[in-house]
Amino acid sequence: MSASLKLAEKECWTYKDCLQWPDDYRAEIIDGEVYEMPAPTTKHQAIVMNMSAIIWTFLRDKPEKGKVYPAPFGVRLWPKTDYSDAVYFEPDIVVMCDRAKLGEKGCEGAPDMVVEILSPSSASKDMVLKFRKYAQAGVREYWIIDPDRSTIQVCLLENGGYKVAAYEETDTVPVTILPGLEIKMPEVFSEE
Repeated sequence: MSASLKLAEKECWTYKDCLQWPDDYRAEIIDGEVYEMPAPTTKHQAIVMNMSAIIWTFLRDKPEKGKVYPAPFGVRLWPKTDYSDAVYFEPDIVVMCDRAKLGEKGCEGAPDMVVEILSPSSASKDMVLKFRKYAQAGVREYWIIDPDRSTIQVCLLENGGYKVAAYEETDTVPVTILPGLEIKMPEVFSEE
């Protein structure tokens, strides 16, 4: 279970501040503001495991194609050498095709694919704030999974913005950055 900290008033939080927090404290920083991350639900974690397993199985014999990392896995979209970057995320799932961006504590730069699973406390952040930041940083593929509606929005980067396609319960969804990988929606939402 994640701890909660009483943070002092500060005008702009940075990644350098994150490095001082206890390991079990989960929070993200968007434009210098801290957003605590509550413990995920069982359904949320089942989806993380299902998606990670599907992608991992596809990549298992193709390490040159990329690697999948489930949360907690830090992402610094615009890393600065002095750690003063004011944006830091811990997406639910990250796929990295460019291993040069892999740092000791996560991804340093835009991952190739990010998957976020909505929860009541994170929905607006994932669908608005992170949506914008991921597009600005150049994340090529951004999936937003809604466990309550059993839907997936796939956002593909085109000309600096996202083109969004929606998928429902029985659809099969292609993973654009990993040609040949298609994910069946029932496998994503299975709780068995």
